[in-house]
Amino acid sequence: MRAIPYAKHFLFGLAISLSSCNPNEQRVAQQPSYPVIEVPTRTLTTYKSYPTHIEGVVYSDIRAKVQGYIKKVLVDEGERVHKGQPLFQLETQSLSQDADAANAKVHSARIEVDELVPLVESGIVSPVQLEIARAHLESAKSIYNSIVADIAYANIKSPVNGFVGAIAFREGTLVGPNDQTPLTRVADIDRVYAYFSMGEVDYLNFLQNTKGKSLSEKIKNLPGVSLILPSGETYGRKGKIQTATGQINPRIGTVRFRAILDNPNHLIADGNSGIIKIPVVYENTVVVPQNATYEQQGQTYVYKVSSDNRARATAVGIQAGADNLYAIRAGVKEGDKIVAKGIEKLRDGTPITPREVAFDSMAKQPETVFK
Repeated sequence: MRAIPYAKHFLFGLAISLSSCNPNEQRVAQQPSYPVIEVPTRTLTTYKSYPTHIEGVVYSDIRAKVQGYIKKVLVDEGERVHKGQPLFQLETQSLSQDADAANAKVHSARIEVDELVPLVESGIVSPVQLEIARAHLESAKSIYNSIVADIAYANIKSPVNGFVGAIAFREGTLVGPNDQTPLTRVADIDRVYAYFSMGEVDYLNFLQNTKGKSLSEKIKNLPGVSLILPSGETYGRKGKIQTATGQINPRIGTVRFRAILDNPNHLIADGNSGIIKIPVVYENTVVVPQNATYEQQGQTYVYKVSSDNRARATAVGIQAGADNLYAIRAGVKEGDKIVAKGIEKLRDGTPITPREVAFDSMAKQPETVFK
């Protein structure tokens, strides 16, 4: 009967003994476990994007050189034409009448000269009178030739090979050389220019970070650029930046660049818009997963793991971001350990149990879930 109290005392003492031993181990067991990664260096490629406007490398606005009514439109919009091909024909009836009158004056002036020549040779008429008659003949010829040229200008031809753009005027419209709107535009789009503008800050970074002593050398060292079409698709051929003005527009604070792209299938049209993407490569730079960071009052932080296994909020400087990674310029270095997941539950100085995981397992782009 006395064995039972003895057993109770034994169990009670054992419980006290167990509760008092290894206090550090008990504390560690109570600390939450967090996945931790070692910060590496990687080569990270990001992109700068700029709206762009497309123009054919060779193009010409077609205008009437003489005033007249459009008699015929000889081509259609989108039609491919060659240099010298007629595009428009203007009414020339009045010009033809002027040409006939001018030609008659030429004929009359020539007769006068022919009659004066023998009279001058015989001394009957002064040579001065003959020279005046010859001057009248040349003037009449000049007027006639000018009218003939105007008749030729009434047949408006393409000055370049290319494709016909929108036709602004149709048959019966009175057009002339002072019209602000061209009749149409012919553009050769086998190759196209992409024009875009870079802000002052980006332009300064380009000058400071691109290899080369001169602006032209820096432009040559730029990598190929991508064109994002209005559909959102990436054009299949890379472009190359050729020139930059090198002068900041004081009104809008930008510098204009020009890239060139091959367009053999004519997928890009003159007048297209799009987005130019310029790759920016950060070689051997410190990187952290974007989902291992948080923002507070405009500053980005990570939780760096200290030597006593505490999560320390650490501000980091970000150079750029791509593929769920940030390129870091300050705050952490290669080999540092940071909390990779669950940071929303942490506070500065929180004790944790680190659980090291592979960097790549945490750096993957999160999958998009459609609901």
